[in-house]
Amino acid sequence: MSNHEKIPRTCAELLHEYLSSGRRAAAPERIPFAGVEGKDVYNISAPFEVEGETIIAGRVEARDTEHSDVVFFVGRGGQWLPRDGAPVLALQDPFHCRIAGELVVGGVQIYPHPDKPGRLMWRTVFYRGGRLEELRPFLIGPDGMKDIRLVELADRSVGVFTRPQGAKGGRGKIGFVRVPSLDSLTKEWIEEAPLLAGQFTDEEWGGANEAHLLPDGRIGVLGHIACFDRTGNRHYYPMTFILDPESGAFSQIRLLAVRDDFLPGPSKRPDLRDVVFSGGLERKEDGTAVLYAGISDADAQRIVVHDPFEV
Repeated sequence: MSNHEKIPRTCAELLHEYLSSGRRAAAPERIPFAGVEGKDVYNISAPFEVEGETIIAGRVEARDTEHSDVVFFVGRGGQWLPRDGAPVLALQDPFHCRIAGELVVGGVQIYPHPDKPGRLMWRTVFYRGGRLEELRPFLIGPDGMKDIRLVELADRSVGVFTRPQGAKGGRGKIGFVRVPSLDSLTKEWIEEAPLLAGQFTDEEWGGANEAHLLPDGRIGVLGHIACFDRTGNRHYYPMTFILDPESGAFSQIRLLAVRDDFLPGPSKRPDLRDVVFSGGLERKEDGTAVLYAGISDADAQRIVVHDPFEV
């Protein structure tokens, strides 16, 4: 996992490697959400447990807008319905983890751009609490940064994945830093996190979506890598890599699935058809995992993949 002279591999190269490997995702399934009639549910989280119930957080949004809510769904009678009493957060792209036994939930908040009338800006907002009903905001990330993810490490410190854009990150590159605790995490820590060099070309971008602490203390990262084609269409691919938080070494990015592995379905816009936005992984004991993903910015599906973090 040495990082010396690591050369970024493009989406095209990773796609060729995936299609040539013979290892394909299988058994795609659309996730049946209800109780939000007239709106799409996409960019979902992997299921997580709260007070004995299995929850999925989803981005709920009308087809003709970017203004969305994060809704917490619970399985009932073969469908996923909004959980009674759970908060509804005015955010996009939910994620969750547990730090020191406490539930941490976050998402992307959009707001009017301070310098460009009619445009939107974004930032990541974090909540914490013992129960969904007790969630309270505790940190607002840097302006213009999505895809900030947290993971509790073996020594109880907190690993933080970042994704700056602009002067530091171009179209979007992944950074990583360790902080002593959740209470010590600040916007400044996030802004100053060093980049993982050699993951993305300057024309492409990516981010972390979920982090798994592995038995050996390393971190399995589920993320995405993305690019534009020559006609302006976007292509998003779920990908993974493994990071050693002690040495800083990390493995090469590998694709986990592609859009055509999933069921056909709607797209928010024509340029978003080839978009798979990684939500989370449910790892199984048989060497497989279930990938939960947003599809084409209009749909939510799951699919069976090999476990990319199996040792």
